[in-house]
Amino acid sequence: MEPTIWAYCRENGAIGVRNHVVILPLDDLSNAAAEGVARLIPGTLALPHPYGRLQFGEDLELLFRTLIGTGCNPNVAAAVVIGIEPNWTKRVSDGIAATGKPVAMYSIEGVGDLKTIEKASRTAKDFLQDATELRREQVSLARAMVSMKCGESDTTTGLASCPTMGAAAERLTAMGGTVLFGETSELTGGEDIVASHMATPELRERFMKMFRDYVGFIEASGADLFGSQPTQGNIAGGLTTIEEKALGNLQKIGKCTVSGVLEPAVAPAGPGLHFMDTSSAAAECITLMAAAGAAVHLFATGQGNIIGNPIVPVIKISGNPNTVSTMSEHVDLDVTGILRRELTLNQAGDTLMDLIVRTANGRLTAAEALGHREFVLTKLYRSA
Repeated sequence: MEPTIWAYCRENGAIGVRNHVVILPLDDLSNAAAEGVARLIPGTLALPHPYGRLQFGEDLELLFRTLIGTGCNPNVAAAVVIGIEPNWTKRVSDGIAATGKPVAMYSIEGVGDLKTIEKASRTAKDFLQDATELRREQVSLARAMVSMKCGESDTTTGLASCPTMGAAAERLTAMGGTVLFGETSELTGGEDIVASHMATPELRERFMKMFRDYVGFIEASGADLFGSQPTQGNIAGGLTTIEEKALGNLQKIGKCTVSGVLEPAVAPAGPGLHFMDTSSAAAECITLMAAAGAAVHLFATGQGNIIGNPIVPVIKISGNPNTVSTMSEHVDLDVTGILRRELTLNQAGDTLMDLIVRTANGRLTAAEALGHREFVLTKLYRSA
């Protein structure tokens, strides 16, 4: 029987599992005003960040896609956008408004912080009250987009937690769901395997071009990434090369066919498993996938990553007995039984699917309960 969840059905047909009212600053200068509104209206959520001034070209376009996509995320009920100048602020506000959800914009220039905070707070208060009247409806789990990543990986990640996510990805895509994965540079050494999962030759070439461009950019810098890729934590966990890390990483896609290849923060056009060209940095990757519409995120960790996200619940899965013991408050699903041969991969996949349903229905993840709200934008190059 196909699993169902109780979720928020948004105006554009997207399915959300949380009901946030966000106060979204366009730029770093507007963070104080956004945070001022959130302090005055408890229950709203400010999303401060360090960028938005003098960016240009593709870097600027990615900023807009990420901010607009964040406001469009189905876990967001309404948004208040605050910027120093009106034009760019309006662009983000208009992009969010296209979903049909409530959105308002305020610019600080010529008005100042205090009046902006006062006006924006009145709007935020109304949005919050309206959001509390929205009710969950029963829908198929397949309608909620899911994203995936791993972090602080070790040998147990490739043997237990990533394969568990792969089992869930197989189940989700089989029922017509939409799943995202990425981490371009961390596929090094396994890129040919990922390419073999592509649905068409055109997708395969698109993926390989993205991969070659990303790795070429890193190599052109002349940097020695040893200690960064793989990280010190990866090395301590037994992953001595990026190839070993990649082979564990790609276990999360299971036997799925890849139906799409996406630019960062771009929403998929249809269901299936989609690759997104992202950084391997945890907070950046999850932020980009949330901007593409992910409502739930699955995160495999070996050595113990504590990442969360402000608008998307992050479910942490670990197969490392030491991490499960010493960092238990961060782990949502213990799959160490796979390594002890007390738990089959199918059983682990079933357990994870059940946890996705419970999380979608409102159960807080460990990261949410602990207040982890890492919102990190990806910056492609320095500003003008």
